Amino acid sequence: MQEKIINKKHPDAKGFWWKRFFYTVTGSKNDYELGPNWFASVMGTGIIANAAATLPLFKEKLHLFAIVVWCLASLILVSLMIATTVLVWKKKNAWKRHFSDAMMAQFYGAPPMAMLTISGGTLLLGSSLLGMDTALNIAWILWFLGTITGIGTAIVIPYRLFTKFRVRADSAFGGWLMPVVPPMVSAAIGAMLVPYTPEGVLRETMFYCCFAMFGLSLSAAMIIISMIWSRLAHHGTSGTSRVPTLWIVLGPLGQSMTVAGLLGVVAHGAVEENIAYGFEIFAVIFGVPVCGFVFLWTCFATLLTIRAHYRQMRFALTYWAFTFPVGTCVTGTAQLAYHTGLPMFKWMSILYFIGLLVAWSLAAFGTTRGMINGNLFKLPRPAQPIVSSKEVSFPGDIFDDNEAEV
Repeated sequence: MQEKIINKKHPDAKGFWWKRFFYTVTGSKNDYELGPNWFASVMGTGIIANAAATLPLFKEKLHLFAIVVWCLASLILVSLMIATTVLVWKKKNAWKRHFSDAMMAQFYGAPPMAMLTISGGTLLLGSSLLGMDTALNIAWILWFLGTITGIGTAIVIPYRLFTKFRVRADSAFGGWLMPVVPPMVSAAIGAMLVPYTPEGVLRETMFYCCFAMFGLSLSAAMIIISMIWSRLAHHGTSGTSRVPTLWIVLGPLGQSMTVAGLLGVVAHGAVEENIAYGFEIFAVIFGVPVCGFVFLWTCFATLLTIRAHYRQMRFALTYWAFTFPVGTCVTGTAQLAYHTGLPMFKWMSILYFIGLLVAWSLAAFGTTRGMINGNLFKLPRPAQPIVSSKEVSFPGDIFDDNEAEV
């Protein structure tokens, strides 16, 4: 009787959610699969640990919490890598199909950033459990893997966008940033590894490679952000679950502040002192204006998300876009707090950290519920073009005088 009820409620299900997850991992059930977008959960979870370990306030009290979260994120990464490997082996066309999809292909940037996020957490927190030598070796391995695959996505996915994918004039969305942001994350974690690089030419080369990846990612990101702004101005928003990807814009912005700050710290001992002093100044001269734009875009993204909520936006894995980008704002403002000593930046990082925890709770709850009912494991339906439009008379706009219109 119980089995009949379950099957009636979930026609495609076989038993409880852990059984459905087992089918996904083993590949024994052909109507379930995992895509690269699942690795955003590792990014969103791992950044909490990294952010907690770098907060200018309360980080000592959050040390144990950060270690627990880092362990959870590492476990998720290992599980997803095993599950993905098995699925690709069982169903060789799965990731190939994602690679040919104009929207899903953008999320190929998530696996490299997931590895890089765990690499940073291992360097910051792993020594407490693994010892410094082991933690450092794991951090280097994950950094190399994430950097190589991340540079690959930054080249290959935009190239396919230029040559293969057919997109509409209103297609630019936050997901287009996913393939080009990994080099920025590599620059941030690489800057943390600079002091552990052998002195001399190797350390200096590592330093400038990180700065080059900073420029690579930032230049591409600013072009895409301009396209997103243009799309919003000309076509409006879709009101669908694509709206949370607008928060991805904060990713390259917050991470660029983080990189600039870290390079300003590790420049001493890596390059000549007069150049190192310039990088220390650059951390402030660059970071503060970008912080202003971060605040502006946070307001935009918040208002557009509220509007989409009133338009009955449904849960999707894109909700993880609320997490990692906000986490980079925590680490970015923490670097500004370090270089300026201003309480404003210290408390700004705390506010973004609180927002990160709320965002993670929302995304984790929706993901867990989707795993339990099996919706997130189902094969995606053929994607229809998402159309953006402006609804001038939409009653969900908080700045409109709706009573006057009536």
